[in-house]
Parts: sequence; structure tokens; C-alpha cells
Amino acid sequence: MTDGAAERYRRLRKAIDEELAACGRHPGDVTLVGVAKRQPLEIVRETIAAGLSDVGENYVQEAQRAFPALPPVRKHFIGHFQTNKAKAVVRLFDCVQSVDRPEAARALDLAARTLGKRLPVLVQVNVSPFDRFGCAPDDAPSLADAVRSLPGLAMEGLMALGPPVADRDEISRAFSLAAKTFARVGGTTLSIGMSDDWREAVRAGSTMVRIGTALFGRRESP
Repeated sequence: MTDGAAERYRRLRKAIDEELAACGRHPGDVTLVGVAKRQPLEIVRETIAAGLSDVGENYVQEAQRAFPALPPVRKHFIGHFQTNKAKAVVRLFDCVQSVDRPEAARALDLAARTLGKRLPVLVQVNVSPFDRFGCAPDDAPSLADAVRSLPGLAMEGLMALGPPVADRDEISRAFSLAAKTFARVGGTTLSIGMSDDWREAVRAGSTMVRIGTALFGRRESP
């Protein structure tokens, strides 16, 4: 194992726990999902060996390439998907964080029941004018109720992307909206925060952050 991968993981985990303590929360209250998108598999493996237990991918094709080469971890689908990919998504992943419309929920439910699984999912809500996907905050409770009515799915909470801006106040406002929507939706998981905004996310109440570059280093060019 190279010191770089293990040390980055330990440093980031320590920083998250320190931020939690500063907010009056308990260390370990935030799950760290390593976003493996286009990352060298050796670095991902080394980070898993250092303690990372959750890995996320945006694309089915990337997951099909990467997952067989990784040790056992909890696998999160965090990208947008077309309904015709639902069976592949359910087969490959342990959790889907990007349910943003009823059609996607129904497709995942059918695939999960066909494969004999009950799939944990998060409703994706749009709290940023820069994001193309996610349901409107006011629509999130009804979408969550629709998910809860489907026997193949387990509705665990909410996911959102922060705005890609330098204004920390704007980021904090977006995450505050996500947290308020989460309170209306219910569940155990609020998945907000990435490499550039995880501190604001933790302060807003995040229980899960999805981090690539700050954990693994800069991605390979596509």
C-alpha cells in the first residue's frame, strides 16, 4: 500500500470527524462514500484497505469494469440513469441515490423484484439552479411516498448536489434547503457534500458525503 492513498483517507476521515465535533455531533456520524469515477483501481483498492467501506459510481459501464477488481464494499449508484438500465443498476449496486422521478422508481422496483432484491434508494432533490436532475423540493414528499409504496424498494432518505460556486453562503443555503426537505421526507440518510463543499454539508446535517478528488486525487482524463 502506498502511503499516499491510506494517508489521504485517514486525513479526510479525521477532518470530517473534527467538523462533526465542532458542530456538536458524534465522530462517525457521516458515512464517507468514495467516488471511484475514472480513478485508478489500485488507488481505490488501497483506500478500501485503509478503511473505506462505501464506493460510488456514476455510470453502469464504469461499475462493470471496476467492481470485479475491488474488495467487498457497499456500492452506491450516484448518477442519472435511463429506465432501460434499471436491471443492470440493480444487479450491480447495493444502493441507488438518484431516484428523481416516479418512472425511475417503478423501473427499479420491477428490476429489484425480478432479481429477488429489496433495494435501498434515496430520492434526489434539486436545490441548485446548475443541476439538471432531481425533483423539486416541494415534490420530494410525494415522490418519497410513491417509493415507499413499492415493495422492491426501501426508501432511506434524500440526496442532493450543491451548486458549483465559490460563494459559501450560496452553498450553505442550498444545503439548508436540502436539510429542510429531508425533514419533510423522512428517512435515515441525507447524502449531501462533495470534495469542495463537504464542510458546509456537515454543518447542514449531512449523514453521508460523496467524495472523489479530495480522497483519491485528480481523476484520469476520459
